[in-house]
Amino acid sequence: MAGAQTGTGKTAAFALPILQRLAPQASTSASPARHQVRALVLTPTRELAVQVAESFRDYGKHLPLRSTVVYGGVDMNAQIEQLRKGVEVLVATPGRLLDHVQNKTVMFSQVCVLVLDEADRMLDMGFLPDIKRIIALLPRQRQNLLFSATFPDEIRTLAKTLLHDPAEVQVAARNAAADLVSHVLHPVAREKKRELLAYLIQTRGLRQVLVFTGTRIGANRLAHQLRRDHIHADAIHGDKTQTEREAALEDFKAGKTSVLVATDVASRGLDIESLPQVINFDVPHSPEDYVHRIGRTGRAGLTGEAISLVAPEDMESVAAIEKLIKKRIERVLVPGFQPNPGAVATLMGGEARHSNKSESPKRANSQHEGPRRDVPRRETPAADPIFSKPYEPGLGPAPAQPAKPETAQGKRKQPQLAALLGGLKRA
Repeated sequence: MAGAQTGTGKTAAFALPILQRLAPQASTSASPARHQVRALVLTPTRELAVQVAESFRDYGKHLPLRSTVVYGGVDMNAQIEQLRKGVEVLVATPGRLLDHVQNKTVMFSQVCVLVLDEADRMLDMGFLPDIKRIIALLPRQRQNLLFSATFPDEIRTLAKTLLHDPAEVQVAARNAAADLVSHVLHPVAREKKRELLAYLIQTRGLRQVLVFTGTRIGANRLAHQLRRDHIHADAIHGDKTQTEREAALEDFKAGKTSVLVATDVASRGLDIESLPQVINFDVPHSPEDYVHRIGRTGRAGLTGEAISLVAPEDMESVAAIEKLIKKRIERVLVPGFQPNPGAVATLMGGEARHSNKSESPKRANSQHEGPRRDVPRRETPAADPIFSKPYEPGLGPAPAQPAKPETAQGKRKQPQLAALLGGLKRA
């Protein structure tokens, strides 16, 4: 079991020893029989699988060892062709790997190393039954490696069933955030989050920022709204095809897109070189997810910044995050976007209590605001053509008018029952 802060090279920590172990068995023969699967790496997401496979390819480019990757969302035929040629290292997501097992296009009889990468995420995503099915197909004698940036108690329970007397290597404190990442929290009214995000991007001139939302539909909506604000934005999440996800990621890395809005599918393992900022548009419910999200910045010895837009209802999640990372996140108010004074006091904690004494709320808040800026304010908030139009109750039926007393002239009297039996009796 090995744990370290994200961005510190866990992939190399298992890829290099595996390549060294397999090197004596490497063969230049073209026969598939000489290239059987000996190392199996399981990852929770397609993006992480691709990245791990690229690491094996780059690290082992001078060795006659073959590696490939299989994941869902794409046609299986190209993957089948690669597997039939023979590979020593196979990187896979659990679901697609079981598809190949069912089609009998992969054999595990020679596997000597099994790696579970980001095992906690696989557990969160419900992959445990698939993992158990795969393990049942492997040889009993093998080396098991479990790597993750966080080790919740559920993972330790899983490790007891999969690993036998494991050696544990913990490079940093358990579930610790990267030391080179600065944290800041902006209290904001929920309905002003999108406006504050656009304001920060435009006024600070942010050119490459990864924004996390809690849902796929929220990622699509936010990217659409940012494009309306003339900000180059795209979304990446599980509902998009693999081709669309790869294209969005490549455009972001190349600088064609300045903002990439993502769900937690991008919080594990993605290595975006020199990413300066990560913004939590939606605060994650799980504090471990916060550690993984901000781990996309401050990688490989570089500094980074983690910004969270926090509404009053997010404070319970913020408290759990601060408890996990053992650090109080700095609060900074942005003029024009803060929630009501009562919510500000809650979000700011002890820092805002001075506003109840000799200082006015405006003066007290200025201690945290930094230099004041002229905040562009809209006359009315822009309407979201998809979802954000507020509910407008329709007009109810007009109240019934009181009946006017009938007069003898020009008004018909109430019909009598005699009308049904042969006519009315005339006076």
